[in-house]
Amino acid sequence: MADSSAGVEGFREARDFLLRHRGDYGTAYRDFRWPRLDEFNWALDWFDAIAEGNERPALWIVEEDGSEDRYSFREMSRRSSRVANWLREQGVGAGDRILLMLGNQVELWETMLAAMKLRAVVIPATTLLGTDDLIDRVERGQVAHVVTGSADTGKFDGVPGEYTRIAIGDPVPGWLRYADAYADPPDFAPDGPTRADDTLLLYFTSGTTAQPKLVEHTHASYPVGHLSTMYWIGLEPGDVHLNISSPGWAKHAWSNLFAPWNAEATVFIHNYSRFDPARLLTEIQRCGVTSFCAPPTVWRMLIQADMSTLKTPPAKAVGAGEPLNPEVIEHVRRAWGVTIRDGFGQTETTVQVANSPGQPLKTGSMGRPSPGYRVVLLDPGTGEAADEGEICLDLSERPLGLMVGYHGDEERNAEAMAGGYYHTGDVGSRDEDGYITYVGRADDVFKASDYKISPFELESVLLEHPAVAEAAVVPSPDPLRLAVPKAFVVLTAGWEPGEETARSIFEHSRNHLAPYKRVRRLEFAELPKTVSGKIRRTELRAREIERRSDREFTEDGVE
Repeated sequence: MADSSAGVEGFREARDFLLRHRGDYGTAYRDFRWPRLDEFNWALDWFDAIAEGNERPALWIVEEDGSEDRYSFREMSRRSSRVANWLREQGVGAGDRILLMLGNQVELWETMLAAMKLRAVVIPATTLLGTDDLIDRVERGQVAHVVTGSADTGKFDGVPGEYTRIAIGDPVPGWLRYADAYADPPDFAPDGPTRADDTLLLYFTSGTTAQPKLVEHTHASYPVGHLSTMYWIGLEPGDVHLNISSPGWAKHAWSNLFAPWNAEATVFIHNYSRFDPARLLTEIQRCGVTSFCAPPTVWRMLIQADMSTLKTPPAKAVGAGEPLNPEVIEHVRRAWGVTIRDGFGQTETTVQVANSPGQPLKTGSMGRPSPGYRVVLLDPGTGEAADEGEICLDLSERPLGLMVGYHGDEERNAEAMAGGYYHTGDVGSRDEDGYITYVGRADDVFKASDYKISPFELESVLLEHPAVAEAAVVPSPDPLRLAVPKAFVVLTAGWEPGEETARSIFEHSRNHLAPYKRVRRLEFAELPKTVSGKIRRTELRAREIERRSDREFTEDGVE
């Protein structure tokens, strides 16, 4: 593919190139080039263009009570323009920061598109946030406007600031009524051009180790950068794509906004208060979902249900958020005849490494670098390229899907971009065919008896035991070996947290792991997690350093 032209034509050319070579990784990786963009507004230049006269469903939401709504591309274009016009009347302008705290409801997508049209900056937020989190976001994010549901407005009573308050739902004193926006005209005229490098999104990361970082993305880095995500999933025009993800986190924008609408596919949502695998499978069958993405936790819950009830499974199945364990992939393959394809990315990037359609799959590998990404593994000791090391991106060919940086944090930016590479903080190994296998977070990998231990590898083995629903492995101090692997385990239904279960898990560990990797200690406990659902291994490591547990099992019994 020759160097793309500028603007929306270049975007379309790059997109169409990836669609044409959806099953030909070699050509796609070799010849793909990111488009050159000076001025670009995805909502105006792309979405509104494909929406003109387009009555195919862009958004399909099925509620827990069985009610549902479908919104065509044309309808979403017009609705978002009404909202943009109304927000402009309320004082929202270019560069203003909007804190957007909504669930999976049409107003979320309307506001995202409207904010893009206005050149405002969106700070996505989960509805699970409390007052302290909101104070941090409003202060550090310099929030000028808040859009949230009426039921959540009370959370802002203790959040100081001179910000416009907009509520969706029942009227709330002191808050503007979002519903008034629908009276505005459905045609929108921008105040001025949008530069592709203008800020569009500010994401507060989930903070597994420290205060959340503020990740900055532009009108190009996420809207256009997610061409790599579209390619990984294999999305095409007409697909019905279901992604299990909560609003407020980057993965929601990945696969519930940019990737599917880049492909002109339908975003499908099933809302529920409590996850019900059987109900989800019923809706996938009834609504003809063709593409499905879910985090490992959801996949592990699904395989405990009767997956054979789904007669026409999605042809495209992917997993993201954390690495997917091989036994889950094999279970789905047996039940559906479909192979879940893993992918790797971060809030800071789009999909960097993936098993895209048509690539031969290797068990345990997360695939090869995505088109447009030049991935290097750097030895943490020497800083040289190696077969195992930190997963880094070569900035001499900077991928469009990489963030601008951590907003307002030059010290952290210097560290993340040191030496001409973006440093992910994740460790991987590469084989002779270029496939990369995830080893773990750089700060999660540890040594026991001078052997390097990958928690993810041990956790994958533990999850093959029928008693284990979730597991987290951390180093436990040991006077002889320096440290030994200890597993914190959440049990599946029907198993009791006692000596018999512990003995069975230890035996499974001995039978499937080399002696130096074996789990030596075990504790049944709920796993501490971030609000986005990621396991806080740092908290478990700290607990082990203090050795607080009085109910720990060892290979020899109860300690």
